[in-house]
Amino acid sequence: MIALASTAPSVLQSPAEMLYSALEELGRAQRESSAWLARRLDWPRAGIGVFRLLATCGPVQLTDVAAKLRVDPSVASRQVAQLVDAGYVRRTVDVCDRRARVLELTDEGHAVIATMSARFAELFDEVFAGWDAAALADAAEHIQAVAAAITAHRDHDETHHSTTPHGTYEDSTEEGSH
Repeated sequence: MIALASTAPSVLQSPAEMLYSALEELGRAQRESSAWLARRLDWPRAGIGVFRLLATCGPVQLTDVAAKLRVDPSVASRQVAQLVDAGYVRRTVDVCDRRARVLELTDEGHAVIATMSARFAELFDEVFAGWDAAALADAAEHIQAVAAAITAHRDHDETHHSTTPHGTYEDSTEEGSH
């Protein structure tokens, strides 16, 4: 059995290292809670993000799903196809662009969202029983700020750098670069 390092802050860690460690822990906890919920609902964990996106945003195109979930379009396509095959999502013609298809929840999909929301509420009520509303709101605000900072940096980096054939980055703002 592999022993994991303590999650207690180390005096040797910089604040940036502490944040990175905390984000790793949060990522693992999120995957575990998603897997727990998926097992109880008896469907793939990957579909949770698509369900929540469609419930929040309404009808969207597949490229929007991929962009919002930050996955390759082929990954989003497989996840959506499973939900379409199960009868939770339907593809319809986009009224603004007849060449495109939009994805939306079916009545069965809305029922799953209601169940999922209730299960999430149960899980979070149990997990955060000792937290007051202000502490939960503060935590959500800080997590959103961290996510926004990381996303903004990544978007800036992708705008100003390109990947070379060897997988290294090259500053695309320099003269003579592509």
